[in-house]
Amino acid sequence: MTPFGRKLRDLREARQCQLKDLAKALKVSSAYLSALEHGHRGKPTPGLVQQVAAHFNLAWEEVDELKALAELSDPRVTIDTAGLSPQATELANRLATRIGGMSEAEIARLLAMLKQMR
Repeated sequence: MTPFGRKLRDLREARQCQLKDLAKALKVSSAYLSALEHGHRGKPTPGLVQQVAAHFNLAWEEVDELKALAELSDPRVTIDTAGLSPQATELANRLATRIGGMSEAEIARLLAMLKQMR
């Protein structure tokens, strides 16, 4: 599941909205929305993010959060380290080979460190 997918599911459940009903309202297939929620599709288009925000009548802060989550929801990330330091390439490769075996606690610690670096 992607960050956007989790938020979309949370919005639906909080408002007791079934997947098929949201899909109909957004004029997309239920299969597409399900794939978005489960991380089997790439990040949503800005237009779809706006449609979701409008459908759920989100406040500005929530819309900004939804947009940010959409940007962080590509389930097939590619990291181009060409031209960067050897350490940057090593970091990318180590993360790629180890992320599948990391615990949620380890992932949370890395995310917290990265967020602090902003």
